[in-house]
Amino acid sequence: MTSLHFEILDDRYTLYRFSPDVPIPSSLFQSPFFSVTRTDKELSILYPETLKHSSQRSETGWAGLKIRGPLDFSLVGILSEVSKILARAEIPIFVQSTYDTDYIFVPFEHLRAARRALESAGGIFDKN
Repeated sequence: MTSLHFEILDDRYTLYRFSPDVPIPSSLFQSPFFSVTRTDKELSILYPETLKHSSQRSETGWAGLKIRGPLDFSLVGILSEVSKILARAEIPIFVQSTYDTDYIFVPFEHLRAARRALESAGGIFDKN
């Protein structure tokens, strides 16, 4: 793996699933990090566990790893390589991408193992 630089996000996160027609809760705008994705089948929202909301389904206890960017769009295989490393360590993930970079979320109880696996493959953690 290329020497990617990672940062561990400060909060624990919850991923919520809503019906696609549910309005986006205004409470999420209080968070420094959140993600919203709406499709014709669902509304998915990711934000810190401290901002609770009732939904159809939710998954709590996610820790976030940010790949320090910005990452150029010409780069190929970054998420593929990171996901392979974490898959070999038997760590489940989900990913959120932005224009500048990618965020990998792992169950909080797997955070140390994820860090060890990524560092063993050449990843560098800038803080935490």
